[in-house]
Amino acid sequence: MKLDVNALRYLSKDDFRVLTAVEMGMRNHEIVPTELIDRIASLKHGGTYKVLKNLLKHKLLHHDSSKYDGFRLTYLGYDFLAIKTMVNRGVFTAVGRQIGVGKESDIFEVATEDGTVLAMKLHRLGRVSFRAVKSKRDYLKHRRSYNWLYLSRLAALKEFAFMKALEEHGFPVPNAVDCNRHCVIMSLIQGYPLVQVKQLQNPDTVFETILGIVVRLAEHGLIHCDFNEFNIMINDDEKVTMIDFPQMVSVSHRNAQMYFDRDVECIFKFFRKRFNMSSQENPDDSDDSEAEMEDGVRPEFSDIKKNSGFLDKELAASGFTRKDQDDIEKFIEVDEIEDSVSDDEGNDNMDETEVKDFESLQLDEKEEDGKNEDEKSTKNDKKVETEDNSEDDNQVADEHGLEDGEQIEDEDEDEDDPELVKRLNKQRRRAIQAAHGGRRNLTSRNTYKDKGGRSSHNSKIQKQLSNW
Repeated sequence: MKLDVNALRYLSKDDFRVLTAVEMGMRNHEIVPTELIDRIASLKHGGTYKVLKNLLKHKLLHHDSSKYDGFRLTYLGYDFLAIKTMVNRGVFTAVGRQIGVGKESDIFEVATEDGTVLAMKLHRLGRVSFRAVKSKRDYLKHRRSYNWLYLSRLAALKEFAFMKALEEHGFPVPNAVDCNRHCVIMSLIQGYPLVQVKQLQNPDTVFETILGIVVRLAEHGLIHCDFNEFNIMINDDEKVTMIDFPQMVSVSHRNAQMYFDRDVECIFKFFRKRFNMSSQENPDDSDDSEAEMEDGVRPEFSDIKKNSGFLDKELAASGFTRKDQDDIEKFIEVDEIEDSVSDDEGNDNMDETEVKDFESLQLDEKEEDGKNEDEKSTKNDKKVETEDNSEDDNQVADEHGLEDGEQIEDEDEDEDDPELVKRLNKQRRRAIQAAHGGRRNLTSRNTYKDKGGRSSHNSKIQKQLSNW
């Protein structure tokens, strides 16, 4: 669908209000019901249906009445909303010609109020050439339902974030200006795609520069994943600029090595075919020597050290997990921990020897105490067996918080006086009776009658316990 902005000047505030209402309704509806649009727009003088008819005429909405009467936004309507917001912000004032078409975006020229020309990239996911977004990209993450407009918005936000961060770290990328919905505004690069270039004055220098960008990206924790001649711009001075960043992933991604090797292979393959790099360097050598030369120059993913920064952490790149963040924090704290450990190694050894000696002394004392306790326990067991009311005594002791050892010691002291023993037994029996008599059976409100089933059996047991 071509972007014709001539209709933009004829749209009123009510038209944009209804367009916004449809956009809000599409958060929860694939096709927004007409009643919901009227309720969200809430125009002062009504006329929502008339506005919808006008928007349908300009192909800003799509009408669907298969299941119920409703509307959804088209990419042209989404374009108008983004462009209107950018114009209100003062980012640009005019839209020019189309300068690029990709499998998932369109690029147009826009002009600011002072005449500066910028580039406007409109993401258009869902085309026939690129529809497997859910399997090839992780825009959705844990979400299940989606629509193409929402995916395009996520892709634009991701590209703007990557472009802004790479620019701050000195990478050759366009200057990120602003972003809204699926629209990204950036500086216009005065150059050509590398695929259109037939000759270079210094192909070796350009080749090394491009490989250096790939390696430097990996050192910062990122992999481009689509680094080829279509996404590399070069000007008349042979200055290289890379573009297109929505698909970038972290070096911690499970397929990071495959993506890195694919980017490197694309560069080698293009320069070998277009500029005949290998034959120019060694024209007299065989194919085996050329392959050995390329393997020696070719950067390997395993040799790259991530020591220049953690852009994948800052940008939450695909493949960067919470575990990787913990590893980074441990890596940062390693030096401090090693210093503290080296200072305390001597003291730790002395402490270990003292602890071992102390534990050995404790073990010897425990063995002697264990023998004495075993002898006492055997004597006490014999005495307990001879008593008739040992169970009742133990119950009373538990209720009053006494231990078995204390009861047994009292009995040993009172064996000489039979009168005291009788008195103590009487007191204990009275205490047991008082304890059993003082208990009250708590009945619930949901009591039921005895019907001879399992419930009656339970009630009989409860009565026996209360009588006992």
